[in-house]
Amino acid sequence: MKTLLIVYHTMTGGTQQMAEAAADAAREQPGVDVRLQRADATSADDVLAADAYLFATPENLAAMSGLMKDFFDRCYYAALDRVNGRPYAAMICAGSDGQNALRQIDRIATGWRLKNVAPGLIVCTHAQTPERILAPKTIDTDDLARCAELGAGLAAGLALGVF
Repeated sequence: MKTLLIVYHTMTGGTQQMAEAAADAAREQPGVDVRLQRADATSADDVLAADAYLFATPENLAAMSGLMKDFFDRCYYAALDRVNGRPYAAMICAGSDGQNALRQIDRIATGWRLKNVAPGLIVCTHAQTPERILAPKTIDTDDLARCAELGAGLAAGLALGVF
């Protein structure tokens, strides 16, 4: 059995909806154990025990969220040179463009020597005022379908030994 670890952080619910859509679709793939975990509850042992990763974060101040960064800070050196070549993908719940948050995750994954197996998925909520930024998010069905497709693709590739 292969393990797909989906690590996420959320403040307004958008990223959680995205991660859950990916996890639900991934769980339909036989032979893959899908672990959906909040970033603050994920340890280096969880990272080392997984065969593939999906990292999901909101864009906060044009960067990944602080708790997602904290996850990487806590786990980075314990996993360094121990996860080389494992597949990963990333999802960003953005208020504007999400590119810098994605770039940050990709740079960390490069340091871990992970293999990017799908383009980064960015869902833009266009939240640009303090009220809209802090408001609970509802991700539309088309974007949730894209998240599900990413989760299903990762799980299928993992189960089939494609990556």
